[in-house]
Amino acid sequence: MEDTLRPFVPAYHGVVQRDEQDYNMMDNLLTHFDSPAIMDCKMGSRTYLEEELLLARERPQPREDMYEKMVAVDPEAPTFQERAQQAVLKTRYMQWRETLSSTTNLGFRIEGFRKPNKECHTNFKRTKSRDQVMEALDNFVESNTQIVLGYLRRLKQLRQVLEASDFFRTHEVVGSSLLFVHDWTGMTGVWMIDFGKTVALPSQITLDHRTPWVEGNREDGYLWGLDNLIDILANMLPLT
Repeated sequence: MEDTLRPFVPAYHGVVQRDEQDYNMMDNLLTHFDSPAIMDCKMGSRTYLEEELLLARERPQPREDMYEKMVAVDPEAPTFQERAQQAVLKTRYMQWRETLSSTTNLGFRIEGFRKPNKECHTNFKRTKSRDQVMEALDNFVESNTQIVLGYLRRLKQLRQVLEASDFFRTHEVVGSSLLFVHDWTGMTGVWMIDFGKTVALPSQITLDHRTPWVEGNREDGYLWGLDNLIDILANMLPLT
């Protein structure tokens, strides 16, 4: 709340107690929108922490549930050994999962969106190429140039603030999303949400969030993904 990023996250109002339970109180980002359309984009070139990989290697337990998830998406994905075991290691599943979507090649992926009529679209596990992503985004904005321009302005402002943010420079931001909201009036908004895997870095380390991730460097690809997202939205505008 004390960083330059404050306008780009839900305002936090502290802890309140109800029925002997503590709750974090924060802004409802949909308050000022009329029947809004909503989209969640998962940012970065990976959605798992390096610590998760290390922990999974230390305790290599073949997982039947992850094997079933893998086969449900791509029956040909398991190796001969995995098929024989009917199980996969968590490290293998996590890294395989990222290669299916645009996470590894664009630095972000669409998790899902809901239109004003409550129509939901969530089947983006294999939306990978720029053209596929652009088609999905165009569906979300319903080819409305005004909405695209509104999102572009907001994302460019966000990029500028991120590049100057002390918080961002000193944190590994993994598994975080951008929440896109617009309504029929043409009002748009974008906010950073989901910080469950945002981790403070050791004091001697800072990130540029664009350098490709190599295990150990802690880079998350957040700004690389944002660059690509801005570029794709810009290419959706009609030529003038």
